Amino acid sequence: MALEYIIYCDESEEKGRYFSNFYGGALVRSTDLDFVRETLEKRKSSLNLFNEIKWTKITENYAQKYIDLLDTFFDLISADKVKVRVMFTQNVNIAKNLSQRHIDQKYFILYYQFLKHAFGLRCSPQNPGGVTLRIYPDQLPDTSEKAQQFRSYVVALAKNPDFRARRISIAPENVIDVCSHDHVILQCLDVVTGAMWFRLNDMHLEKIAPRTRGKRTKAKERVYKHINSRIQKIYPRFNIGVSTARPTATSVWDHPYRHWLFVPAERIVVPTSKRRNRKGTP
Repeated sequence: MALEYIIYCDESEEKGRYFSNFYGGALVRSTDLDFVRETLEKRKSSLNLFNEIKWTKITENYAQKYIDLLDTFFDLISADKVKVRVMFTQNVNIAKNLSQRHIDQKYFILYYQFLKHAFGLRCSPQNPGGVTLRIYPDQLPDTSEKAQQFRSYVVALAKNPDFRARRISIAPENVIDVCSHDHVILQCLDVVTGAMWFRLNDMHLEKIAPRTRGKRTKAKERVYKHINSRIQKIYPRFNIGVSTARPTATSVWDHPYRHWLFVPAERIVVPTSKRRNRKGTP
């Protein structure tokens, strides 16, 4: 019998001060899906969080509730019931020799690269009955024609020799953009991805007056710091601004949580005094 991997995908703010193009993904095995969803829904209900949770909705009054829910999410990550990946680019790296197609379809091309590489599916365990992928991106912000083209690219991943060796199949009907309101896993992923965008772009330093940070900024920093503390429990001295190390050939699959700083193969590096390589410290 084929095993299913369900991958929920989310993308955060495209352009940041230092880092941009944030893509988040959460992979859940079909054998764990009901348990993960029920655990998160139950925790969310117990916290009286009846509406959709999103990074942009964090306020001073709700920060602790978000922290409590994300604790449950990271408990599941630590137990390897959920695998989370976050990919982003650094603004100092400028891609060279881009065609107009690359420019026009940048969003989908990066999405494709994220799905192809971030979870290490090419080094995932062999399953006797093969593996079926179900991919649920948050609502794709483009024309239906481009969205259909994107689905075609994703389905074609199954032709990759490494995917074929593991009998990984992707049916067109299993690549469906969804509404995050209906998927608690996607909502938790949104908060994690948003937190990384926030901290890597120094948004915690934003002020509404010359010397004053806003209450929402402080609340978001508090949530970020807690998320970071949970990551540090998994990987001490984790650096959020670089690609996570690969101590073994299968680490990119084995690790429950990873970051990927996507760097174009052909690029120029823009020298600037504001260049950052942010550490994963609070």
